[in-house]
Parts: sequence; structure tokens; C-alpha cells
Amino acid sequence: MTQTPASDAPHAPRRVSRRIGSIAESATLAVDARAKALKAAGRPVIGFGAGEPDFPTPQYIVDAAVEACSVPANHRYTPAAGLPQLREAIAAKTLRDSGYEVSPGQVLVTNGGKQAVYQAFATLVDPGDEVLLPAPYWTTYPEAIRLAGGVPVEVFAGTDQEYLVTVEQLEAARTERTKALLFCSPSNPTGAVYSPEQTAEIGRWALEHGIWVITDEIYEHLVYDDAAFTPIVRAVPELAETTVVLNGVAKTYAMTGWRVGWMLGPADVIKAATNLQSHLSSNVANVSQRAAIAALTGDLSAVHEMRTAFDRRRRTMVEMLSAIDGVRCPTPKGAFYAYPSVEGLLGRTIRGVTPTTSAELAALILDQVEVAVVPGEAFGPSGFVRLSYALGDDDLVEGVQRLQTLLGEAE
Repeated sequence: MTQTPASDAPHAPRRVSRRIGSIAESATLAVDARAKALKAAGRPVIGFGAGEPDFPTPQYIVDAAVEACSVPANHRYTPAAGLPQLREAIAAKTLRDSGYEVSPGQVLVTNGGKQAVYQAFATLVDPGDEVLLPAPYWTTYPEAIRLAGGVPVEVFAGTDQEYLVTVEQLEAARTERTKALLFCSPSNPTGAVYSPEQTAEIGRWALEHGIWVITDEIYEHLVYDDAAFTPIVRAVPELAETTVVLNGVAKTYAMTGWRVGWMLGPADVIKAATNLQSHLSSNVANVSQRAAIAALTGDLSAVHEMRTAFDRRRRTMVEMLSAIDGVRCPTPKGAFYAYPSVEGLLGRTIRGVTPTTSAELAALILDQVEVAVVPGEAFGPSGFVRLSYALGDDDLVEGVQRLQTLLGEAE
């Protein structure tokens, strides 16, 4: 008997929902996974894709986790919003590093900063609400906005603006449907850092128009040269009732795998997000929470050591990339990424291939010299690539030298 294929059957149900089926894979994780797979196969791949410090988690944090493993209370469920001691530590850390007070009741501990991003948009955004999204942006932001039913509205700033959007651009993009602004400084993917004056101007504009601010501050301790991290709530204290702050221990303490982030904001918003998390994932792993307590209550000496290394690598990478004809690389002032424009290479022939997009150029680079970079399409318009300098000095130099050799052949 002949069976009708499921795809041709009348009223066949979708195998995957439209909501989830429309989500694109994280481009940064995809590039990192491919690089690791090639390395596992014995290929000498150098990966600039992952936004992950190459340092081990400081030993005092690991020791706290080891001790926590033996405490039976950590083997059980704990409050969905987080261990009380950790919420208190986050509140104290906010006062120490950001200069304003929040209560522990305004803090929700999440499974990494990425869950905080998702829950912030899910809690604030209704279907049809628009969220202003300065571009280039981290690849997860627009997907999280769409999952909440929102509409990401890109506001692009290129190399001529050092990737910093202006109030005039934001105002031009604002409509009666604008609900929120995503603000990220220091920035992933560009490393751009807004000055205190720019931050305050944007904050006052958001306050004037009743626009919520979702501010991602996870790179707060990684700033260089004359740049300064400016919490938008400190710059404009009146924003406290319409701002959600996203943060975590991943980048500051080299704890990406421990999966501890948080969101803080008005008590009613945090309570609603906690209700969501109680059904979504419940509490963060208690051993990781104990490790985070040790991180936040310890000193920042290990952080300063990592920042010194990142700064050295940053300067090396920018100098080497800027020596390539067709590459324009603004100097990043924060985080651990360089975001050069490669528009000057598109349309030129390299080893018989003529890439017309940064995605095609990134594929050519990986195929020809086994260097993994993330194309600009993951973060907004084509014409750019992102390189993380959170890898060893020798690999960094070797990787960029391969780029210099390959891209120097462009005709």
C-alpha cells in the first residue's frame, strides 16, 4: 500500500513550531564549534570566534566550589531567584562597582548572562513592541527579542562613528511602538565604549520618552586607555524604575562554563521574571552559585591581571590588522574583540575566489589558512568580521600573520 508522505498529507502538523523554527543558530558558537572540530581532527586551526577568556577560573573560586560540593544543602533545590547570600553579594557588588544601591530583592540569578537576556525581553516585551537595537549587536539580542514577539529595530553605526550610535539616530528610529532600548557598553562585538557624556545623553533621551533600557554590563571591568565604564543608572539615576541591568561572572572571572548571570531592576519586573524562571529552569546550580559568591566577595587582582593581558593582545591585534591593505580596524576600548571593516577586500580576488560578502570572506579564510573569524552578518550588516583576542599571544600572532599572508594576495 502506498503511503502519502507526511509533508504532502492534508493538514499535516508542523514538526517544529514557527517560533522556534525561525531562530538562527548562534553564529559565534557555530564558528567556535567548527574550529574545535577541525582541531580535534588534527588541523592546525586558530579560532578567533569564541568570546571566552583563555584563563582558568581563579583558584580561590574553584576551592569554594569544591568545598560546596560536600555540603548537603547544595544538593537540594534552593530559591528560584538565587541563594540569598549571592543576591546580597550582587547587591553589594553593584554598589561597589556601579555606585548605586539595589536591594537583594531586586536581583534574579540566572543560568548565565544569556538567560538573563532572554528573560528580560520575555518579561518586558509584548507582541508588536519595538526594541531599538544599536548595530553591530551581539548575535543573541535580535533572536531573544523575536522570541518575545518583539520587533528588533536596528540602528547602525559604522567605523566612521567608531560603532557608537547617537541620540539623533535613536530618535529617528523611535515610533509610538518603541518599548525599549538595548544598551551595551563595553560592546560585544565591537569593543566600543560610550563616554560618560554619551551614556548620560542616551539615558536622558530614554527617560524623556518613557523608553525602557535593557543594559548589558557584562564587560564592565574590561576597559582600556582613557575609556571608563559608565553604568547608565548612575549616569541618570531617574532611570532606575525603567531599567533592567544584565550581568554575570563569565567574562570578569573567566567563568563562562559555570553559568551564573543575573538581572536586576524594579522589584515588580524581577518578581515577574522570577515567576518565569520558576517554570523554566528553577534555581541555578548551587555549587556554581557558591563559586560566584566567592568571586564577587573576593578582590579583583586576578581580573586586573587578565585585563593587562587582554590590553597587550588588543594593541598587537589592532596594529597587525591595520597593516593589511583593505582592512580598517578602529581601536576597541573595551571587552576583548576587534571588529575590523573588510569592505576594502570585498570584490577583490584572493586565490581564485572573489568574495562579495564578509560571510564568503570568512569561509575563504577558514578554508585557505585555517583561521576562524565570525562574519559581520552575525552582528548586523555585511562587510565586517569579529576577532576575539581572548586567546594566547602566540596563537594570536600566528593567526593574524596567516591573515596578513592570505589577504595580502588580494587583487
